[in-house]
Amino acid sequence: MSEVNLSTDETRVSYGIGRQLGDQLRDNPPPGVSLDAILAGLTDAFAGKPSRVDQEQMAASFKVIREIMQAEAAAKAEAAAGAGLAFLAENAKRDGITTLASGLQFEVLTAGTGAKPSREDQVRTHYHGTLVDGTVFDSSYERGQPAEFPVGGVIAGWTEALQLMNAGSKWRLYVPSELAYGAQGVGSIPPHSVLVFDVELLDVL
Repeated sequence: MSEVNLSTDETRVSYGIGRQLGDQLRDNPPPGVSLDAILAGLTDAFAGKPSRVDQEQMAASFKVIREIMQAEAAAKAEAAAGAGLAFLAENAKRDGITTLASGLQFEVLTAGTGAKPSREDQVRTHYHGTLVDGTVFDSSYERGQPAEFPVGGVIAGWTEALQLMNAGSKWRLYVPSELAYGAQGVGSIPPHSVLVFDVELLDVL
């Protein structure tokens, strides 16, 4: 691709528009997406030229690709849900793991002796969150700053665990997807993900 002059505000904004579109397509690419066809459609529309594909054909093709993407997403979700259940079933067999009725699992790394918070309390914590493959998605330790929040204002798995912890405790939580972000996922957390957290309850505020 030829070099583009990006020395002006106008050209940088133009490039930014292209980047935003590219980011969207990269994160959720339609099967068989063609960059050449995208550029042709963009160029024709910007120039006010008539569409090379009639609306009926376009709608039919969108429907086909949408159904393919939905089927692929459903297959991935089913596989992820199965993998999460298998992980928790194996993890439950390990020494030191407690499994609650909700499905939440935890192990005590450090036993504290301070107060236990209620759902209405504010707490100060340090935490490190990963997927089961070790991928880090959030960590107050890495930011170097504890987090403060209401016990009832976080994911269900945390709300349940925090009310069982004494201040000064550090637990490792294994949170089933239904007690975390479920079938939707969020950010870098895929749908149906089991989450692993090291949670240190520093103080009940």
